[in-house]
Amino acid sequence: MLSITETEKLWQPLANILVMPRDETSYQKLVQLLDQLIDEVGENEQHPLVSLMDIIGVLIEHYENEHIPELQD
Repeated sequence: MLSITETEKLWQPLANILVMPRDETSYQKLVQLLDQLIDEVGENEQHPLVSLMDIIGVLIEHYENEHIPELQD
């Protein structure tokens, strides 16, 4: 398990990218990142970035549920 210090060092490069989207700009950044990850990972469920795709998908879904009501139908 990583220490807090190790986690902090690894988190810094991602901290401005992997955020809860609060506006259209941050939402679009996550959508673009997810698109890039899908291109990279493809159907490989063993790829090391699959869990990152899952997390980004949850963040995007949360934003859409809160801000894009027509997608809830």
